[in-house]
Amino acid sequence: MHDNDENQPLEKILEAPDLANALESDRFKQFLDHVPIAIAVSEIDRAEVITYVNLEFERLTGQAAGQLVGQHWRALPGEALPRDDDRSLSDAVELDDDYIGTFRIEHDGEVVEVDAWSNTIEDEEGRPLFRLVAMARVGTKARDEDEALRQSLRDKDALLLELQHRVKNNLQMITALIRLEARNVPDLETGERFDRLAGRINSLALLYRSLAGGDHGDTVDLGIYLSQIASAVIQAHAPEGIRLDLKVDTWAVGIDVAMPAGLVVNELLTNALKHAFPGEHGGTITLHSLVDDTGCHVIVSDDGVGLPDGMTWPKPGKLGAVIAQSLRQNAKASFTVTSAPDKGVRVDIFFARKNALPR
Repeated sequence: MHDNDENQPLEKILEAPDLANALESDRFKQFLDHVPIAIAVSEIDRAEVITYVNLEFERLTGQAAGQLVGQHWRALPGEALPRDDDRSLSDAVELDDDYIGTFRIEHDGEVVEVDAWSNTIEDEEGRPLFRLVAMARVGTKARDEDEALRQSLRDKDALLLELQHRVKNNLQMITALIRLEARNVPDLETGERFDRLAGRINSLALLYRSLAGGDHGDTVDLGIYLSQIASAVIQAHAPEGIRLDLKVDTWAVGIDVAMPAGLVVNELLTNALKHAFPGEHGGTITLHSLVDDTGCHVIVSDDGVGLPDGMTWPKPGKLGAVIAQSLRQNAKASFTVTSAPDKGVRVDIFFARKNALPR
């Protein structure tokens, strides 16, 4: 059966829920403490008072949560890295949106360079509720570091800025994941949703590392990237008796194609591991990413119990639908989903060569 979701604009799907309960939840904060990106949150209606910082934020700024929580963003250390830029990190957080630049933070005898993003989270009526600030380390260096190395790092920063332009930047995607996953989470939730969110953010982290450490401009090798995601998902979730049939072709694609493709594959593999083989049943999960003259064929399948009657993938209104829609928009991808009782689920994804190239 073909996936017939209408091609709604992605912005229409990313409706912002009320995150007040989630952001005040101790369990949600404990989860964010393990996210490999520095995150801080302020409540806008309380004069931008910082209400939460995670452990990575403490590490990058050199300030404990007790020194920042309850303070204004003015408490943040950091100055813009370019010599002709006199902005402080604290000013840029409030005055700029999305990717706000590279900043230098000095603490404990070293200089830490970070990429920074700042986004507001709104309610259904468009009223700003929270500001979410994220930072990722660029590098740590002595104060007398050679200017050539600084320029090299700035060149890599430009690649990260390209990622921002392609998919409305890393932070916006991370914010969307948190928004949609936090919707209606009960206080006694088992933690499965947070496991899924962890997998999705880990997929973004793998892409971030591929971009920051590679020499391929604004492209990512899709085969290698999907292999890394499969390895991470299997390691995190696979019970005994599950076999992975992995075949990938190396192929460079644009970042705005690699990101949603990786998130889709992460979603499908996670679904298969959690639902395809109930009880002690083992089986095979297949991930193929094969390239021919026409384009790329990505196949994710299993030989498990199949989808329940009346259900398909992606389920409308769920995050899987948002991710699939992003791949449709960015790569003009087509999806075909088939399922039969006790014969498993198969999802075929195709996008043409010309639609996978950097724009």
